[in-house]
Amino acid sequence: MRNLAIISLIIVGSLLSLPAQAQGMDPATRRLVHRRGIEAMIWGMPAVNADLMRQEMLARTTAKPNDVVFWSKPADWKNQTLTPNPDSIYFMSFWDVRGGPIVIEVPPAEGGSIAGNIVDAWQMPLEDAGPEGADQGKGGKYLILPPGYEGTPPEGYIVLPSDTFTGFALLRSNLAGHGEAEIAKSVAYGKQIKVYPLAAAGNPPPTLFVDASDTLFDATIKYDASFFRNLDRVVQTEPWLPRDRVMIDQLRSLGIEKGQAYNPSPAAQAVLNQAGKEAQAWLSEQYDKGFPVMNPGIHWFPAAQTEVIEAVQDGYADIDAYPVDARGVTYTLGFTGIKRIGTAQFYLMTSKDSDGDPFEGSETYRLTVPANVPVRQYWSVTAYDRATHALIKDMPRASIASITAGLGTNPDGSVDVFFGPKAPKGREANWVPTHPNGKFELLFRLYGPQKPLFDGSWKLPDAERIGAR
Repeated sequence: MRNLAIISLIIVGSLLSLPAQAQGMDPATRRLVHRRGIEAMIWGMPAVNADLMRQEMLARTTAKPNDVVFWSKPADWKNQTLTPNPDSIYFMSFWDVRGGPIVIEVPPAEGGSIAGNIVDAWQMPLEDAGPEGADQGKGGKYLILPPGYEGTPPEGYIVLPSDTFTGFALLRSNLAGHGEAEIAKSVAYGKQIKVYPLAAAGNPPPTLFVDASDTLFDATIKYDASFFRNLDRVVQTEPWLPRDRVMIDQLRSLGIEKGQAYNPSPAAQAVLNQAGKEAQAWLSEQYDKGFPVMNPGIHWFPAAQTEVIEAVQDGYADIDAYPVDARGVTYTLGFTGIKRIGTAQFYLMTSKDSDGDPFEGSETYRLTVPANVPVRQYWSVTAYDRATHALIKDMPRASIASITAGLGTNPDGSVDVFFGPKAPKGREANWVPTHPNGKFELLFRLYGPQKPLFDGSWKLPDAERIGAR
């Protein structure tokens, strides 16, 4: 209750201190736009999250929709998407079926493998790809159909009807290690992916691959009036889904209306800037409260709330549930949707140490990863900037993984991973640097998770602060 009271005071205070240009709007309208701006940001988070990445692709690379943008080396801090994996090779295709059905062809798991997810514009999973996906590692042709498609799909395809015209495929080419040869092998395998129109399936044109490595690719969430320009783009591009028609009038009051140009007044932009800040404060508070934990007494939690996972896996079929709030929080932290959660990968996240205190970049922490991590492939742990949920800027590396060269192991098979501004003496190979002037969070990935993780017989403990504060 105390936190809610504080947020209420912040909201009231911010309304009283709006910039002068907002005073051109009558008080009742100002309050309406402010309230509805907050709700629109929470509701629109997954679609704007996806659109921000699409716009970065268009602005920062030469790739276009239905091309493949990829990172030819593991992600470093210049990849400012939300919680990217620095221990995989990323291939992404931002597909668009306004011109007709699109095929995404995934190679068989021979000499490599894909952990892939294909999602629509709202990041609802259409299907997973790769050994744990619909093709089961045999390779497959995923056929994405536009909304209202009336044709008969040809045989031999994994058919994915979409209720939006755009979306993306996140196709991770799994990495055996960080050596040059291992990275080159993973990249070469990923370049066997093909994306082409169904109309050209008889003689597919070559897929264009565009390397985004060393490019500042900033798709972090913007909690200000610019968010609503992205949201307007989604409204103009995509059909209204039945579950979301209640937002038509809500958005019209913000100046967002299908078929109409979005041109907010300076007064409206000032109010929406404030609404963005309030939405951010509320979403951040929900995150800090913590999601339901994996094991009692330990702060690690699955990186998506159960109600969101259940809703997106059945396409929001439960007419008595629509977890917009929990979905909004989830998509401030990361991107993509997984249809078969807990098969190809599983993620645990925390922003707190063993004492329940936030991680401070100026302090040093030790995470002891117990022996026999239940994975078929590898585990990794990555530090992210708590303020942005992206990789901490200007750091030489962001993660430690079981595939990290030179990783030190304890006699009992456990591994100590250190986080802090300076490496503990002699433990440089097991150290992830943090910025001394900020807070951070951790994400632990298990690729090919196994039963002991889920039945609780293997538990990941909390990270402990070491040394005096």
